[in-house]
Amino acid sequence: MSDQLRPRASLRTAVVWEVLKDALDRQVKAAGRDALDVLDTGGGTGNFAVPAARLGHHVTVVDPSPNALFALERRAAEAGVADRVRGVQGDILGLFDVVERGGFDAVLCHGVLEYVDDPAEGVRNAVAALRPSGALSLLAAGLGGAVLARALAGHFTEARQALTDPAGRWGEGDPVPRRFTAEQLAELVSGAGLEVGAVHGVRVFADLVPGVLVDTEPGAVDALLQLEAAVAELPAFHSVATQLHVLGEKRP
Repeated sequence: MSDQLRPRASLRTAVVWEVLKDALDRQVKAAGRDALDVLDTGGGTGNFAVPAARLGHHVTVVDPSPNALFALERRAAEAGVADRVRGVQGDILGLFDVVERGGFDAVLCHGVLEYVDDPAEGVRNAVAALRPSGALSLLAAGLGGAVLARALAGHFTEARQALTDPAGRWGEGDPVPRRFTAEQLAELVSGAGLEVGAVHGVRVFADLVPGVLVDTEPGAVDALLQLEAAVAELPAFHSVATQLHVLGEKRP
């Protein structure tokens, strides 16, 4: 796909999607079924749910926003997967009011822990929704990326505030309630009884590179995607990633 046809949004999701797709493929082999039952908590308009449904999986999206669920329904219909995507209004802390325990082969928890009062309870609920040998895909805002971004923008006091604040916030105007280090996310996953399978840094460079450079330089999008993929698994870059992705696996 050319740069002109590839949406820049791919820079934000490509690494996570490749890791998730590989995890789903492994789950298919382990379960002995072509179609998995996938739960996407906070899945919104279906950035991951619709592609997962295109692979043939049945996806339940739990999200508190009726507008997001309406957009999800329309998006799934346009993609021809409406019969494999179900939207339910709810949130991760009240998860079992709307879905069953132990009913899913994979659970996605992307962009959720930043906004809940008790991240540990959120992860425990996500794990409790898994079947034996299930997998959890956890994506959350990274502390180091925010510190670096504020510093590069010349907001040095805010950068230091984010670094020392228990929630990783740079000030009252910070739109993100909470950020994490890779170690904190891994501890949440292991504390909920899962094995940490892999940790990836997401958007290490994508949010720092000027948009005009990516949009106008021939081949820039592809080259940046390849760079993001190359550094995603390197621990040295996890500390400056905008987001962190942890894959947890439930052992029978």
